[in-house]
Amino acid sequence: MSSVSPQPEPAPRRKFGELTKITVESEVSVEHAEMFYQLYLVAFEPLRHRAVARQVLHRDEFFEEMHDPRVWKYVAWDDAGQPIGLTTLTKDLSTVPWISPEYFTSRYPEHAARDAIYYLGFTLADPRQRLSRLFFQMLDAVVGRLVDDRAVCAYDVCAYNNESMRFGRNIELALHRLADVDVETIDAQTYYRAEFR
Repeated sequence: MSSVSPQPEPAPRRKFGELTKITVESEVSVEHAEMFYQLYLVAFEPLRHRAVARQVLHRDEFFEEMHDPRVWKYVAWDDAGQPIGLTTLTKDLSTVPWISPEYFTSRYPEHAARDAIYYLGFTLADPRQRLSRLFFQMLDAVVGRLVDDRAVCAYDVCAYNNESMRFGRNIELALHRLADVDVETIDAQTYYRAEFR
C-alpha cells in the first residue's frame, strides 16, 4: 500500500473486541488492487445476471478507484501483514458516476456547507475470514469518521441483494448498533418488462 489518507483517520472505536488492523489508504498498490479485484469479481459477478442496473465495475474503473485519492480505501490487515478486507468511502460525490451530487447538496445544504456528505461504496472481505466480524470492524472504522463529522452518508443496494440477502436491512441494523443514526430509503428505481407473445 502506498500513501495514507490526506486527513488523519480517527482511531478505531473497538466496539467488537480486539480489532483487525485497519488503515485508510489514498492509493492501493497494483499487487493489492489485483487481489482485491479478484475478491470483487467473486462478490459482484453474480449480479450481472440478477440486477438490471450495472452493478459490476469494469476492471479499469475498479483500478481507477483504487488509485484515486478522493476515494478512501479502508483496508483490513491480518497478523501477517496481508490485506484481507476493503471498504471504500468518499465525500467527493463526483467519483460515483451513477448518482447525482446535486440531489444531496440540495437536500442537505447544511451538510454540504460543512463538506459532510459521504458515499459508501463497497465492502470486500477474504472469504477465509470471519466475514461478519470483519465487516462490522470495517464498518465501525467508517462510522467513526461519519459520527465525528455529523455526516450524511448514502449507499445503494440492488433489489436482488435486498430481497435475497436483506443487505439494506442488515446494514441498517449494524449502523444502529454502532451509532445514533436515522436511516431511510431516499429513492427507488423500478424496472418493468413487457414480454409479448
